[in-house]
Amino acid sequence: MKFTLSWLKDHLETEATLAQILDALTDLGLEVEEVDDPAARLGAFTIARVIEARQHPDADRLRLCRVEVFPDGPGGRSEEVQVVCGAPNARTGLVGVFAPVGTHIPGTGVDLKPGVIRGVESNGMLCSERELELSDDHDGIIDLPADAPLGVRYIDWAGLNDPMIYIKVTPNRPDALGVRGIARDLAARGLGRLKPKEIAPVAGTFPCPIGVRIDPALKDKGCPLFMGRLIRGVKNGPSPAWLQQRLRAIGLRPISALVDITNFFTFDRNRPLHVFDAGLVKGGLRIHPAAGGERLEALNDKAYTLAPGMMVISDDAGPESIAGIVGGAPTGVTEATTDVFLESAYWDPITIAATGRALKVTSDARYRFERGVDPAFTGPGLEAATRMILELCGGEASEVVQDGAVPDTARSYAFDPARVVSLVGMDIPEAEQRGTLEALGFRLKGGRAHPPSWRPDILGEADLVEEVARIASLTKLQGRPMPRPSPGVPRPVLTPMQRREGAARRTMAGLGFNECVTYSFIDAEAAALFGGGAEAVRLDNPISSEMTHLRPDLLPGLLRAAARNQARGFADLALFEVGPVFAGGEPGEEALVATGLRIGHSAPRDPHGSRRAVDVFDARADAQAVLAAIGAPARAQIFRETGAGWHPGRSGAIRLGPKLTLAEFGEVHPRVLAALGVKGPAVAFTVALAAAPFPRTRTPTRPALQASDLQAVERDFAFVLDARTEAQAVVTAAQGADKALIESVQVFDEFTGPKAEAQMGEGRKSLAITVRLQPRDKTLTEAEIEAVAAKVVDKVAKATGGTLRG
Repeated sequence: MKFTLSWLKDHLETEATLAQILDALTDLGLEVEEVDDPAARLGAFTIARVIEARQHPDADRLRLCRVEVFPDGPGGRSEEVQVVCGAPNARTGLVGVFAPVGTHIPGTGVDLKPGVIRGVESNGMLCSERELELSDDHDGIIDLPADAPLGVRYIDWAGLNDPMIYIKVTPNRPDALGVRGIARDLAARGLGRLKPKEIAPVAGTFPCPIGVRIDPALKDKGCPLFMGRLIRGVKNGPSPAWLQQRLRAIGLRPISALVDITNFFTFDRNRPLHVFDAGLVKGGLRIHPAAGGERLEALNDKAYTLAPGMMVISDDAGPESIAGIVGGAPTGVTEATTDVFLESAYWDPITIAATGRALKVTSDARYRFERGVDPAFTGPGLEAATRMILELCGGEASEVVQDGAVPDTARSYAFDPARVVSLVGMDIPEAEQRGTLEALGFRLKGGRAHPPSWRPDILGEADLVEEVARIASLTKLQGRPMPRPSPGVPRPVLTPMQRREGAARRTMAGLGFNECVTYSFIDAEAAALFGGGAEAVRLDNPISSEMTHLRPDLLPGLLRAAARNQARGFADLALFEVGPVFAGGEPGEEALVATGLRIGHSAPRDPHGSRRAVDVFDARADAQAVLAAIGAPARAQIFRETGAGWHPGRSGAIRLGPKLTLAEFGEVHPRVLAALGVKGPAVAFTVALAAAPFPRTRTPTRPALQASDLQAVERDFAFVLDARTEAQAVVTAAQGADKALIESVQVFDEFTGPKAEAQMGEGRKSLAITVRLQPRDKTLTEAEIEAVAAKVVDKVAKATGGTLRG
């Protein structure tokens, strides 16, 4: 919404400065997007007189001008400067517009400097309208009346010192799409007084020969009210200078008096109007749904084919206007127009928006009608425009013709001054609240507030509170701590799952991962790579073809993020995400998981040779660190069976028993990497945050550290095994020998290959483990240690068939 300061002051009696008005607009929710202040661009241009103009001694088309200027302003000292001018109308005694040295010329983008033109000094410039961006005229310099005051700023004398203000208007504030609505807000804030604007009806002197009729199918919704009148004997010439200047200031091109008047009321009172050349209208006007296929040449020089149901205004010859959006060229007014039909109507916002989008038409009328204009101003707007047409174009007005009635917008809501404190936290006196609402046009009666017809956005008690707080200024809101519901230390507000999620995030960040946030929707092909893509998780209305299914895993999003980073030269990556995954579309088929992805190398290049490619053991260590952070049991087992997307021979699952999976880790399948455009290999892990059992008892403190002051004992064992025996089987068997004493079991050596088979037999290998015993109540004797060792050997032998290596 654009308007000028003088336009605003037509409705607002105020002494506020431009800066105060701008600050208040933004604070009221009408954010100032741009201010074009002519004083900043044209303030240096002053009125000066040419004392003498004579021929340049070395150029036929140049003249030497002695110019009288007043550097200290009117009434101050005068100076004489020499200017070389090429304008054909430069003459002795001319009063024009002077730009001193150092002035920026907006029309050319040049900063004036002292110069020498054909051997003669020139200090300044006499300007044309084009150089001041006032018009395209550059045939000569500006020629002012002889009595124009010398030394005065040109913009002050010409009435151009009128800043243009451009504000953003939210869709719920259609009343602010008119200058009067903006003035009303500022007056309610206290920046002035809203000037009364009484609109007296214009008495018609003859019956209107053009009738209007709304199709019954549209009266209830599409067009509740249509009215108009004929004005005959008008003269449609250029509009007056003040009106043209006002329209140009907001970026509109003056066309003719009749069109300019309708544009004026569109911005002045948020009341779009339309004028038909009555001499070209055949019969009466009918507002009806289009049958489909009708074609209309519009005033914007484009042709539109109407779809069935679109609202159209037709005469006996066919469509003449797309209702509420754009008029038709066949009945458009021209300089030859002498009789004009002025239309004012109320159109349904949803219908206008649907038609405008379908036809891809953008107009000021559509912009306002689809947000909602004041239905009660339909008649007064017609009368105000009629009076201006009679004043500027002459003519004689007919009686008003009308079909339909003003829609009933009456409604009321309970007004409770205490709600401002409970909802906003501002203590505003009741009298001030009432004064605010009344200044905005609300009617207060019997403890209820009745919104005005121009405020369709007021739909409840909370909206009343918002209006009061908005006018009072939310900048006055002071932050206050919320009162505690009970004294003492408050209870924890985070749930156990939220604390677990936070611990997982901190742990992965501490391991060097960078957090990602990806969409929960992926394409069907990526979902199928990880066992998803079923019909149950397909979206009915996806926003794109790449977001058609709920994700079964976090890895597709992380892998795509990795591919984008690799394409930009980042080869070593560590990414993680915590988020939901979906096994189905029903409640309970959603799980919260933490997933990490490593690609490339474990460390940057260095002279010590510590750089190596990441492998499956990095992924396992990461998964175990996250499990430890969230409080999962330490004695979980590792199994080979994993889900879709993992390399079958280089991955594993960490489980409590054979069924409860805590995490999966390993290399990502090469087929998955190729499908998602990732240069591998890549290792990853996924931890199911809800799978690990929560503590049975909840305490606000951590459990006591169970440390022993007795020395631990370590024993090494080397077993001869079948070459296909897994190390995990040996570790698990050894741990089960004595769960109370054995603290840990670690593999520290494996002897395989031809040399091993030469010593131990074909298909055999040697695996060495360290068993750490930690006594709790007494130091272990040698006999006790040997007894545990025997149990270890026996357990491993039974589980794997291995024998102790001699």
